[in-house]
Amino acid sequence: MLSFTKEIALVASALCLSSVQTAQAEDIVLGYMPGSMIYPYNAIGAKDFEDEAKKLGARVIIIDPQGTVEAQANGIDDLILQGVKGIAMLPLDGIAAQSWADRAAEAGIPFVSVATQVGDWQTRAWNDVYPNVSALVGMDNVASGEMAGKMAADILPKDRMVKIAIVEGAPGYPQVPQRTKGFRAGLDAAGIKYEIVASQPTDWTAEKGMAVCQAFATSHPDLDLVFSQADPGAVGCAHAFGDLRVKTPIISGDGGSFDGAKAIEEGGIAGSICDRPGYQGRLAARALMEAVTNPDTPKGRLVNLEIWPTTKNSLKDCPPEY
Repeated sequence: MLSFTKEIALVASALCLSSVQTAQAEDIVLGYMPGSMIYPYNAIGAKDFEDEAKKLGARVIIIDPQGTVEAQANGIDDLILQGVKGIAMLPLDGIAAQSWADRAAEAGIPFVSVATQVGDWQTRAWNDVYPNVSALVGMDNVASGEMAGKMAADILPKDRMVKIAIVEGAPGYPQVPQRTKGFRAGLDAAGIKYEIVASQPTDWTAEKGMAVCQAFATSHPDLDLVFSQADPGAVGCAHAFGDLRVKTPIISGDGGSFDGAKAIEEGGIAGSICDRPGYQGRLAARALMEAVTNPDTPKGRLVNLEIWPTTKNSLKDCPPEY
């Protein structure tokens, strides 16, 4: 969710676009590139982006890079050559995305980054949006990790050193180090004494999460908690622990999936941080159309999604989207 003021501004802008500039918008073609359409998170984001753009009168070209940075780089060139008026994408690599935003800017094409911070996350704060990015639409991943850390602190022992394992996302995504950084900060703020005894990358799938947690259970049978950076890994981990009759609690740093909500309801996952990729896609479409139809729209805008913790008692506050 956006802050109230920003959301009202974008809604007002969207209404203006649809009612006043419909004739112009009918000729607008936008490009959208997810990380990979094989992932439900990416698929719902792309669908809602396209649906929202159509409501505003634009046509959308979707390029599926199938999870490769090289294909995303080629996709940027393809979209520029096709003469799209604006590009939105969920970059697989925030550093590589700098050159993509630069190429779009050189061609005079507004560029919106969805979910992924463009640039070096270690030197740029979340609200320091890369200059050639028209808008960054997503949640603060350090803040998400910190919220997950505080949630974990509520269920961890306070009187001893605890052992924690992390199910990471895919290498290259800035979300991976950002969420771990925030998670550590949340534990530190709560005064938890902890040791990260294992941390393994995945490809953001439940299958890989299951395999990683099976290995965790074997190599570290005395784990106190598992932090998964996203719902699919947490769901896979819950299946692994269920099969092995392991009672170690699991926290998801990026929730909002149907399987994740079911696992929370059944007790396999202790809690998650609410995320809504479909809503994110709709906001990205509005932000991009605003930039395309109004040349005076400033660059470097941040459309920040509100996040909150979700537990079994508050599932109704985070309706799943994917």
